[in-house]
Amino acid sequence: MLRVVLAEDAVLLRAGLAELLDRGGHRVVAAVGDATELARAVDEHRPDIVLTDVRMPPGYRDEGLRAALALRSRHQRLPVLVLSQYVATAYATQLLGGGRDGGGLGYLLKDRVGEVAEFMDSLRRVADGQTVVDPEVVRVLLAQRTASRPLSRLTPREREVLAVMAEGRNNQSIARRLHITEASVVKHAGNIFMKLDLDPAEGNRRVLAVLAHLRAEDD
Repeated sequence: MLRVVLAEDAVLLRAGLAELLDRGGHRVVAAVGDATELARAVDEHRPDIVLTDVRMPPGYRDEGLRAALALRSRHQRLPVLVLSQYVATAYATQLLGGGRDGGGLGYLLKDRVGEVAEFMDSLRRVADGQTVVDPEVVRVLLAQRTASRPLSRLTPREREVLAVMAEGRNNQSIARRLHITEASVVKHAGNIFMKLDLDPAEGNRRVLAVLAHLRAEDD
């Protein structure tokens, strides 16, 4: 069971998320509607994970995201899973840039909540310290940059492997998704890191290396 602080300004969605988490065996220790209440709830309850919307009152811009980043600075390694209505790669990279300090981080589109098993898996993975990125966000990031070097060096299959890798999946999961062997994944991953001059470290560091490269391509 995870102790969750939930922040979402839309009352019906907040209630729906709370019920979904409860049915999944987790406990929502606080469900709030703005960034100020989010900060207070985390300070009071010290949850296992924060689940928050990006846009919240009063400005409905990035208050939820900024609150999450501030909380990460006060509570080291606090797992945070951010939900967004739209693909906003700037928000995603801003959040995930803090992953080097440890602690799970995730950025999902709200539509992903409807895929209950996948959403619950993402929640657990973030709570366990992993990095989770919505596949659509990864797709957009790659689409924006595949015409530029050095991503243009990758074969179509290597770009497919890179896209799933950037979601935070391990080799076994990548193999299942793409219907290839784990040995093939290892080979493709080796080629990717060689061509992109990235650290081939496993786990969270590998995901963050990929995301750092994608951000660099946007500079």
